[in-house]
Amino acid sequence: MWPAVRLCLTPTGPLRRALAGIVLAGCAAASLATPGVRLPAAVDALAGGLAPRGQAELRWFGLKLYDAALWTAGPYWMADGPHALEIRYARDIRGSRLVDTSIDEIRRLGHDDERRLGQWRSALAAVLPDVSAGDTLVGLHLPGRGAHFWHGERPLGAITDPALAQAFFAIWLDARSREPALRAQLLGAAPPAR
Repeated sequence: MWPAVRLCLTPTGPLRRALAGIVLAGCAAASLATPGVRLPAAVDALAGGLAPRGQAELRWFGLKLYDAALWTAGPYWMADGPHALEIRYARDIRGSRLVDTSIDEIRRLGHDDERRLGQWRSALAAVLPDVSAGDTLVGLHLPGRGAHFWHGERPLGAITDPALAQAFFAIWLDARSREPALRAQLLGAAPPAR
């Protein structure tokens, strides 16, 4: 039988600094896994440099649905300036559910022309896929021109109707948003909820 050996390591000097560096590197790597760190490369080609503005988490009856981050062209969000919304899903959601929920929210925000909503439903169905937990969708709003969408780095397509693009991004960014706390956090007006 081997004798029991008890090791007690208390790092000192260079070892302590090396361990601190490893911990800091781990923290930096963990921050890369949060929304708001990197957009698809094609966004820069379309909008120039965007920087993260704010982050938020959406929960429904305690269940986490997604993390979101807003990217803007300057230090402030301007409705008429380019901006991107990045959403990292925590659950599997069918694309048809994303479309239905989007149209319901657009309707709630005052768009009531059912013929037009039907056209918008078709346009959204063409760019909103099924998502799995961990998937990221990015929408780039170019006010007055439309919007482009990505699933990770893969382009999904574009909406060329400026009114639909504005109505879609209003779900999160309009003052009448169903989730005012989430909106405030995206705009950088409130600290993220913990």
